[in-house]
Amino acid sequence: MKRVGIDLGGTNIAAGVVAENNKIIGTASIPTNLPKSAEAIADSICEAAMLAISNARISKDEIASIGIGTPGAVNSNGVVEFSSNLGFDNTPLKKLIEDRFLKPAFIENDANCAALGEKVAGSGKNTKDFIAVTLGTGVGGGIILDGKLLTGINGAAGEIGHMVIKPDGIPCPCGRNGCFEQYASTKALVRQAKDALTTDRAHISKMWEFIEDDPKNINGEIVFQAAHDGDEIALKVIDNFVEWLSLGIVNLINIFQPEGICIGGGIAAQGDFIIKPLIERVEAKRYTKKSAKQTRIYAATLGNDAGIIGAALLGE
Repeated sequence: MKRVGIDLGGTNIAAGVVAENNKIIGTASIPTNLPKSAEAIADSICEAAMLAISNARISKDEIASIGIGTPGAVNSNGVVEFSSNLGFDNTPLKKLIEDRFLKPAFIENDANCAALGEKVAGSGKNTKDFIAVTLGTGVGGGIILDGKLLTGINGAAGEIGHMVIKPDGIPCPCGRNGCFEQYASTKALVRQAKDALTTDRAHISKMWEFIEDDPKNINGEIVFQAAHDGDEIALKVIDNFVEWLSLGIVNLINIFQPEGICIGGGIAAQGDFIIKPLIERVEAKRYTKKSAKQTRIYAATLGNDAGIIGAALLGE
Protein backbone atom coordinates (compact mmCIF):
# COMPACT_ATOMS: atom_id res chain seq x y z
CA MET A 1 0.00 0.00 0.00
CA LYS A 2 1.06 3.56 -0.66
CA ARG A 3 1.07 6.34 1.90
CA VAL A 4 0.68 10.12 1.82
CA GLY A 5 3.29 12.31 3.46
CA ILE A 6 2.66 15.97 4.29
CA ASP A 7 5.28 18.60 5.04
CA LEU A 8 3.28 21.35 6.74
CA GLY A 9 5.14 24.65 6.62
CA GLY A 10 4.39 28.22 7.50
CA THR A 11 4.46 29.18 3.81
CA ASN A 12 3.44 26.07 1.87
CA ILE A 13 1.85 22.66 2.40
CA ALA A 14 3.77 20.05 0.41
CA ALA A 15 2.21 16.64 -0.17
CA GLY A 16 3.53 13.47 -1.73
CA VAL A 17 2.41 9.92 -2.39
CA VAL A 18 5.17 7.54 -1.27
CA ALA A 19 5.35 4.06 -2.75
CA GLU A 20 6.51 0.89 -1.02
CA ASN A 21 10.12 1.52 -2.16
CA ASN A 22 10.11 4.92 -0.41
CA LYS A 23 10.02 6.79 -3.72
CA ILE A 24 7.63 9.69 -4.27
CA ILE A 25 5.30 9.03 -7.20
CA GLY A 26 3.10 12.12 -7.06
CA THR A 27 3.35 15.55 -5.45
CA ALA A 28 1.37 18.73 -4.86
CA SER A 29 1.95 22.01 -3.07
CA ILE A 30 -0.47 24.72 -2.02
CA PRO A 31 0.01 27.93 -0.01
CA THR A 32 -0.63 27.67 3.72
CA ASN A 33 -2.11 31.18 3.69
CA LEU A 34 -1.68 31.98 7.36
CA PRO A 35 -3.18 33.12 9.60
CA LYS A 36 -6.16 30.79 9.68
CA SER A 37 -7.84 28.34 12.02
CA ALA A 38 -6.64 24.81 12.75
CA GLU A 39 -9.75 23.50 11.02
CA ALA A 40 -8.95 25.49 7.89
CA ILE A 41 -5.36 24.22 7.96
CA ALA A 42 -6.68 20.64 8.20
CA ASP A 43 -8.90 21.31 5.18
CA SER A 44 -5.88 22.56 3.24
CA ILE A 45 -3.82 19.51 4.23
CA CYS A 46 -6.51 17.21 2.86
CA GLU A 47 -6.77 19.30 -0.29
CA ALA A 48 -3.02 18.97 -0.88
CA ALA A 49 -3.18 15.23 -0.19
CA MET A 50 -5.93 14.69 -2.73
CA LEU A 51 -4.05 16.72 -5.34
CA ALA A 52 -0.95 14.55 -4.80
CA ILE A 53 -3.04 11.38 -5.14
CA SER A 54 -4.51 12.71 -8.38
CA ASN A 55 -1.05 13.59 -9.70
CA ALA A 56 0.14 10.08 -8.84
CA ARG A 57 -2.69 8.76 -11.01
CA ILE A 58 -3.99 6.43 -8.34
CA SER A 59 -7.17 6.26 -6.27
CA LYS A 60 -7.54 7.07 -2.60
CA ASP A 61 -8.38 3.40 -2.03
CA GLU A 62 -4.70 2.61 -2.64
CA ILE A 63 -3.65 4.83 0.28
CA ALA A 64 -3.04 3.12 3.63
CA SER A 65 -2.45 6.21 5.77
CA ILE A 66 -1.46 9.85 5.90
CA GLY A 67 1.42 11.28 7.91
CA ILE A 68 1.89 14.95 8.73
CA GLY A 69 5.10 16.65 9.74
CA THR A 70 4.26 19.89 11.54
CA PRO A 71 6.33 22.55 13.28
CA GLY A 72 6.02 22.43 17.05
CA ALA A 73 5.68 19.95 19.89
CA VAL A 74 3.56 16.88 19.16
CA ASN A 75 2.50 14.37 21.82
CA SER A 76 1.84 10.65 21.39
CA ASN A 77 -1.89 11.27 20.85
CA GLY A 78 -1.34 13.37 17.75
CA VAL A 79 -2.03 16.64 19.54
CA VAL A 80 0.15 19.60 18.60
CA GLU A 81 0.69 21.12 22.02
CA PHE A 82 2.34 24.26 20.71
CA SER A 83 3.47 25.64 17.37
CA SER A 84 4.36 29.32 17.36
CA ASN A 85 4.48 29.68 13.57
CA LEU A 86 1.12 27.99 12.88
CA GLY A 87 -0.77 29.17 15.94
CA PHE A 88 -1.50 25.64 17.18
CA ASP A 89 -2.26 25.37 20.90
CA ASN A 90 -3.23 21.87 22.09
CA THR A 91 -4.64 21.27 18.63
CA PRO A 92 -5.95 17.70 18.00
CA LEU A 93 -4.49 17.56 14.50
CA LYS A 94 -4.70 13.76 14.23
CA LYS A 95 -8.46 13.83 14.86
CA LEU A 96 -9.00 16.82 12.57
CA ILE A 97 -7.28 14.98 9.71
CA GLU A 98 -8.90 11.58 10.31
CA ASP A 99 -12.35 13.18 10.44
CA ARG A 100 -11.75 14.71 7.03
CA PHE A 101 -9.44 12.30 5.19
CA LEU A 102 -11.01 9.10 6.57
CA LYS A 103 -7.67 7.29 6.76
CA PRO A 104 -5.37 6.65 9.76
CA ALA A 105 -3.34 9.79 10.45
CA PHE A 106 0.04 10.06 12.13
CA ILE A 107 1.47 13.35 13.38
CA GLU A 108 5.09 14.17 14.19
CA ASN A 109 7.34 17.19 14.38
CA ASP A 110 8.39 18.23 10.87
CA ALA A 111 12.11 18.17 11.55
CA ASN A 112 11.78 14.70 13.08
CA CYS A 113 10.08 13.62 9.86
CA ALA A 114 12.94 15.06 7.81
CA ALA A 115 15.43 13.20 10.00
CA LEU A 116 13.48 9.97 9.58
CA GLY A 117 13.36 10.45 5.82
CA GLU A 118 17.10 11.09 5.60
CA LYS A 119 17.77 8.12 7.90
CA VAL A 120 15.77 5.64 5.83
CA ALA A 121 16.24 6.95 2.29
CA GLY A 122 18.91 9.67 2.29
CA SER A 123 22.13 10.92 3.82
CA GLY A 124 21.72 9.12 7.16
CA LYS A 125 21.49 5.60 5.75
CA ASN A 126 24.83 4.45 7.12
CA THR A 127 24.85 6.31 10.44
CA LYS A 128 23.54 5.37 13.87
CA ASP A 129 23.87 8.82 15.43
CA PHE A 130 23.04 11.87 13.37
CA ILE A 131 21.08 15.10 13.46
CA ALA A 132 19.00 16.65 10.70
CA VAL A 133 18.80 20.44 10.92
CA THR A 134 16.07 22.03 8.81
CA LEU A 135 16.30 25.73 7.94
CA GLY A 136 12.95 27.18 6.92
CA THR A 137 10.48 29.65 8.41
CA GLY A 138 12.00 28.46 11.69
CA VAL A 139 14.82 26.06 12.56
CA GLY A 140 13.91 22.45 13.23
CA GLY A 141 15.98 19.54 14.43
CA GLY A 142 15.55 15.79 14.30
CA ILE A 143 17.93 13.82 16.51
CA ILE A 144 18.60 10.14 15.89
CA LEU A 145 20.69 8.31 18.49
CA ASP A 146 21.60 4.64 18.18
CA GLY A 147 19.32 4.48 15.15
CA LYS A 148 16.25 5.72 17.01
CA LEU A 149 14.45 9.05 16.92
CA LEU A 150 14.84 10.99 20.15
CA THR A 151 11.39 12.28 21.13
CA GLY A 152 11.69 12.98 24.86
CA ILE A 153 9.09 12.56 27.60
CA ASN A 154 6.67 15.03 25.99
CA GLY A 155 7.44 14.24 22.36
CA ALA A 156 9.12 17.62 22.01
CA ALA A 157 12.82 16.71 21.96
CA GLY A 158 14.85 18.23 19.16
CA GLU A 159 13.35 21.72 19.31
CA ILE A 160 16.78 23.13 18.55
CA GLY A 161 15.29 26.28 17.04
CA HIS A 162 14.43 27.38 20.55
CA MET A 163 17.79 26.98 22.22
CA VAL A 164 18.93 30.44 23.21
CA ILE A 165 22.14 31.55 21.51
CA LYS A 166 21.89 35.24 22.41
CA PRO A 167 20.50 36.08 25.85
CA ASP A 168 18.35 39.22 25.71
CA GLY A 169 18.31 38.89 21.93
CA ILE A 170 15.46 39.16 19.43
CA PRO A 171 12.06 38.18 20.90
CA CYS A 172 10.70 34.84 19.69
CA PRO A 173 6.99 33.93 19.44
CA CYS A 174 7.71 31.10 21.89
CA GLY A 175 8.11 33.72 24.63
CA ARG A 176 11.88 33.62 24.98
CA ASN A 177 14.52 35.96 23.60
CA GLY A 178 17.49 35.13 21.40
CA CYS A 179 16.32 31.75 20.09
CA PHE A 180 18.42 30.03 17.41
CA GLU A 181 15.71 30.35 14.77
CA GLN A 182 15.61 34.12 15.20
CA TYR A 183 19.14 34.18 13.76
CA ALA A 184 19.57 31.10 11.55
CA SER A 185 16.26 30.56 9.71
CA THR A 186 15.31 31.70 6.23
CA LYS A 187 13.06 34.27 7.87
CA ALA A 188 16.04 35.52 9.89
CA LEU A 189 18.20 35.79 6.77
CA VAL A 190 15.57 37.97 5.09
CA ARG A 191 15.31 40.20 8.16
CA GLN A 192 19.09 40.54 8.31
CA ALA A 193 19.18 41.51 4.63
CA LYS A 194 16.47 44.15 5.14
CA ASP A 195 18.42 45.56 8.08
CA ALA A 196 21.55 45.76 5.93
CA LEU A 197 19.71 47.60 3.18
CA THR A 198 18.47 50.27 5.59
CA THR A 199 22.09 51.36 6.04
CA ASP A 200 22.78 51.28 2.28
CA ARG A 201 21.44 54.76 1.62
CA ALA A 202 23.36 55.08 -1.65
CA HIS A 203 21.69 51.92 -3.01
CA ILE A 204 25.05 50.33 -3.81
CA SER A 205 23.84 46.78 -3.31
CA LYS A 206 22.62 44.78 -6.30
CA MET A 207 19.79 43.60 -4.10
CA TRP A 208 18.04 46.92 -4.71
CA GLU A 209 17.85 46.10 -8.42
CA PHE A 210 16.55 42.58 -7.78
CA ILE A 211 13.82 43.81 -5.43
CA GLU A 212 12.86 46.81 -7.60
CA ASP A 213 13.78 49.20 -4.77
CA ASP A 214 11.17 47.71 -2.43
CA PRO A 215 12.57 45.82 0.61
CA LYS A 216 9.25 43.98 0.90
CA ASN A 217 10.24 41.98 -2.20
CA ILE A 218 13.40 40.53 -0.71
CA ASN A 219 13.73 36.80 -0.09
CA GLY A 220 16.52 34.35 0.60
CA GLU A 221 16.99 33.50 -3.06
CA ILE A 222 17.63 37.15 -3.91
CA VAL A 223 20.22 37.49 -1.14
CA PHE A 224 22.13 34.49 -2.49
CA GLN A 225 21.76 35.65 -6.08
CA ALA A 226 23.36 38.98 -5.18
CA ALA A 227 26.08 37.22 -3.16
CA HIS A 228 26.94 34.94 -6.09
CA ASP A 229 27.31 38.11 -8.18
CA GLY A 230 29.88 39.40 -5.69
CA ASP A 231 27.65 41.93 -3.92
CA GLU A 232 29.59 42.93 -0.80
CA ILE A 233 26.53 43.73 1.31
CA ALA A 234 24.86 40.42 0.47
CA LEU A 235 28.11 38.56 1.16
CA LYS A 236 28.38 40.26 4.55
CA VAL A 237 24.77 39.31 5.37
CA ILE A 238 25.47 35.67 4.55
CA ASP A 239 28.75 35.70 6.47
CA ASN A 240 26.90 36.99 9.54
CA PHE A 241 24.15 34.40 9.01
CA VAL A 242 26.68 31.54 8.83
CA GLU A 243 28.28 32.76 12.05
CA TRP A 244 24.96 32.49 13.89
CA LEU A 245 24.27 29.12 12.29
CA SER A 246 27.66 27.82 13.40
CA LEU A 247 26.96 28.72 17.03
CA GLY A 248 23.93 26.45 17.11
CA ILE A 249 25.64 23.62 15.22
CA VAL A 250 28.62 23.69 17.59
CA ASN A 251 26.26 23.36 20.55
CA LEU A 252 24.72 20.26 18.97
CA ILE A 253 28.12 18.70 18.30
CA ASN A 254 29.38 19.41 21.81
CA ILE A 255 26.28 17.88 23.39
CA PHE A 256 25.57 14.86 21.17
CA GLN A 257 28.81 14.09 19.29
CA PRO A 258 26.90 12.66 16.29
CA GLU A 259 28.56 10.99 13.32
CA GLY A 260 26.94 13.48 11.00
CA ILE A 261 24.78 16.58 10.82
CA CYS A 262 22.84 17.19 7.63
CA ILE A 263 21.56 20.65 6.80
CA GLY A 264 18.20 20.71 5.04
CA GLY A 265 15.69 23.29 3.88
CA GLY A 266 15.83 25.76 1.03
CA ILE A 267 19.09 27.36 2.15
CA ALA A 268 20.85 23.98 1.98
CA ALA A 269 20.34 24.02 -1.79
CA GLN A 270 23.24 26.50 -1.87
CA GLY A 271 25.56 23.55 -1.16
CA ASP A 272 29.21 24.40 -0.54
CA PHE A 273 28.45 28.12 -0.67
CA ILE A 274 26.95 27.64 2.80
CA ILE A 275 28.37 24.30 3.95
CA LYS A 276 32.06 25.09 3.40
CA PRO A 277 32.20 28.31 5.48
CA LEU A 278 29.94 26.65 8.06
CA ILE A 279 32.42 23.78 8.48
CA GLU A 280 35.28 26.27 8.86
CA ARG A 281 33.42 28.19 11.59
CA VAL A 282 32.44 25.01 13.41
CA GLU A 283 35.97 23.59 13.33
CA ALA A 284 37.23 26.76 14.98
CA LYS A 285 34.66 26.58 17.79
CA ARG A 286 34.00 22.95 18.66
CA TYR A 287 35.25 21.42 21.89
CA THR A 288 36.80 18.26 20.40
CA LYS A 289 39.20 20.00 18.02
CA LYS A 290 41.95 17.40 18.33
CA SER A 291 39.85 14.24 18.36
CA ALA A 292 40.50 11.66 15.64
CA LYS A 293 36.79 11.33 14.88
CA GLN A 294 34.93 14.46 13.90
CA THR A 295 31.31 15.10 13.08
CA ARG A 296 30.69 15.43 9.35
CA ILE A 297 28.55 18.35 8.21
CA TYR A 298 26.85 18.08 4.84
CA ALA A 299 23.77 19.10 2.90
CA ALA A 300 20.77 16.80 3.14
CA THR A 301 20.46 14.66 0.02
CA LEU A 302 16.68 14.40 -0.19
CA GLY A 303 16.04 18.13 -0.16
CA ASN A 304 12.42 19.00 0.46
CA ASP A 305 11.43 15.37 -0.13
CA ALA A 306 12.87 14.30 3.24
CA GLY A 307 9.95 15.64 5.23
CA ILE A 308 7.40 14.08 2.89
CA ILE A 309 9.05 10.65 2.92
CA GLY A 310 9.58 10.74 6.68
CA ALA A 311 5.97 11.74 7.30
CA ALA A 312 4.72 8.90 5.12
CA LEU A 313 6.95 6.45 7.02
CA LEU A 314 5.14 7.31 10.27
CA GLY A 315 2.37 4.94 9.22
CA GLU A 316 4.60 1.88 8.94
